[in-house]
Amino acid sequence: MKKIFLVLLAIATLNQLLAAQGERVANRVFYTELGGPGVIMSANFDTRFDSNERLGFGYRLGAGFGYKEEYGRYNNQWGYYDYVTRTYFSIPAGVNYVFGKPDSNKTFEVGAGLTFLTRKAALYYYNEGKTGYMIGHFTFMYRVMPVDGGFSFRVGLTPMIGTSGNLMPSGAIGFGYVF
Repeated sequence: MKKIFLVLLAIATLNQLLAAQGERVANRVFYTELGGPGVIMSANFDTRFDSNERLGFGYRLGAGFGYKEEYGRYNNQWGYYDYVTRTYFSIPAGVNYVFGKPDSNKTFEVGAGLTFLTRKAALYYYNEGKTGYMIGHFTFMYRVMPVDGGFSFRVGLTPMIGTSGNLMPSGAIGFGYVF
């Protein structure tokens, strides 16, 4: 009788583990974003710290790029400066908090973080002397994320703080997939 009880207990436990795996919450998002902390465009991964929650604290990590125009040499023949465009890569990283109802696909995100650059750059052209390898950013995003996974959309404000301390208003729009 004791062996039958242990076998039934093992089967029930295994059944619960398999059922729990099937009910995993769709809280991970892979998305591309135009504008925002990636500067021009970025590909990002966003998830919650608690793997069983769609809302609450989480993080984002991405890879993007930007460009910077620099003065080149003075062309004596035509009497103007040549401009050189230099591309740089960006790595936006940040923490965020997602608000909303647990059963709704419409949520709101508030976050902050840093964007690391592979080349010194300034947010404003008149601040060229104050360049750096990091930009601070905030995110205020409206997100449409299906509860069971699928296509997602996000749009919002992403103000950035340059190396000179200036605040640059910015926005972003993103499309992705929730899984």
